Amino acid sequence: MYPPMEEEKPSLPVPSAPPVVSDITVIPQQQMQQQQQQQIQIVQVRVQSPTGYPLPWSTGLCDCCEDPANCCITCWCPCITFGQIAEIADRGITSCGVSGSLYGLMLLIVGCACCYSCFYRSKLRSQYNLSKSPCADCLVHFFCEGCALCQEYRELKARGFDMSIGWIGNMEKQTRGVTTMPPSMAGGMTR
Repeated sequence: MYPPMEEEKPSLPVPSAPPVVSDITVIPQQQMQQQQQQQIQIVQVRVQSPTGYPLPWSTGLCDCCEDPANCCITCWCPCITFGQIAEIADRGITSCGVSGSLYGLMLLIVGCACCYSCFYRSKLRSQYNLSKSPCADCLVHFFCEGCALCQEYRELKARGFDMSIGWIGNMEKQTRGVTTMPPSMAGGMTR
């Protein structure tokens, strides 16, 4: 008479909390990254001149031949120089490879990576209180991209950074030989 009804299969409940397996809680990737970022504290240092005015760059915009090796690398593959600058300017948050790849992609797709690299010139200027010379950062990068990258590279090098080892290597180099000692304690209680 009536067709037989199919039995409905009960649906399994969807867990709302992370699964717990033998007292080990699985932490979502995003939450773990937030915890790691909270543990890393980055100290921003702004260099101030005694007079309060911006400081001059250590070398001129067209002094590219002061570092011939960097001049050649920047001429043939500016993404390498940009990656090194970006890693130091970002204080290690982005790696040389990632920044250089983004720069290269913008150069290939848009044909003009200066709209990306000029922001790092501004970042360097604000970190080290450098003057806005010879003109605005975007104009410098638009008309003299190679010279601007070489100048930024030389500036960081003049400030003591070894560009070939990146941010982490420079921080390890600065803290090498520095050890922290626990505070000395006076003798026990006496009467």
